[in-house]
Amino acid sequence: MNIIEVHNVTKQYANHKALDDVSLNIPEKCIFGLLGPNGAGKTSLIRIINQITAPDSGKIFFQNEILESSHISKIGYLPEERGLYKKMEVGEQAVYLAQLKGLSKQEAIKRLKKWFEKFEIAPWWNKKIEELSKGMAQKVQFIVTVLHEPPLLILDEPFSGFDPINAELLKNEILELKAKGSTIIFSTHNMSSVEEICDNIALINKSKKILEGSVKSVKNEYKDNIFNLKYDGNAIAFGNALWSNFELLENKKEENFHSAKVKLLNNSKLNDLLSACIPHVQIQEVSEEIPSMNDIFIQKVKELN
Repeated sequence: MNIIEVHNVTKQYANHKALDDVSLNIPEKCIFGLLGPNGAGKTSLIRIINQITAPDSGKIFFQNEILESSHISKIGYLPEERGLYKKMEVGEQAVYLAQLKGLSKQEAIKRLKKWFEKFEIAPWWNKKIEELSKGMAQKVQFIVTVLHEPPLLILDEPFSGFDPINAELLKNEILELKAKGSTIIFSTHNMSSVEEICDNIALINKSKKILEGSVKSVKNEYKDNIFNLKYDGNAIAFGNALWSNFELLENKKEENFHSAKVKLLNNSKLNDLLSACIPHVQIQEVSEEIPSMNDIFIQKVKELN
């Protein structure tokens, strides 16, 4: 089941079309990477899902219902542009924001205390926001975003400004929220984060969706049937064994072995490659070269520029 379905959404701002007939499906209980260069339309789509703005045409469904104001309480949104009241005390502001999400003051304090301990910011409860570092302030905003345990979380560049230790802490919390049943829309430029935590992705460029699917299926779709091999034996004999159905892209001597990069041609399979090589050399290791999400991202954006 999909938690969000976007059907043919278009959004125009003056002379700029932010979204052009965009459709996509976001499955429940997954981490969905919303990818694209600056100005691609990601933020416009996020704002429409949050009902900050409305589409000019098209429809959005939330849990099989037309998106409406009652669904706001089921969404947690962490915008890229963070904003807290600098003169307010940390705990006071967190409780206030939690109450806006429908929690009682008592329940808000109870939940906040647990999260503050978890994120090691409990001693800062009575400090003012302006006394916090950027990373601490972002921890507070993340906590407030997830505190009411909504089924859908929208995180726009959540790792921005975090050091590696706190980024790892946040990543683990995101994975734990998914394990508990939340769906997370994860908008980012950081492709390594996508590789680590996303189940599905959509790539938006120049207001259009140009790619959508599971991370695994997308990477498999863009692989080029290239394999890396390590072997012992004669390099010339190895090259001669590949005279048909294969293209030898690289063949070099390393310290204790030879390494080669081979592309399969004419619908050849890995077994065909191994059958051709094994009579002539001893294969130590073989692995398929799978493109990274960063490679695919760059390739697709370049195709459309």
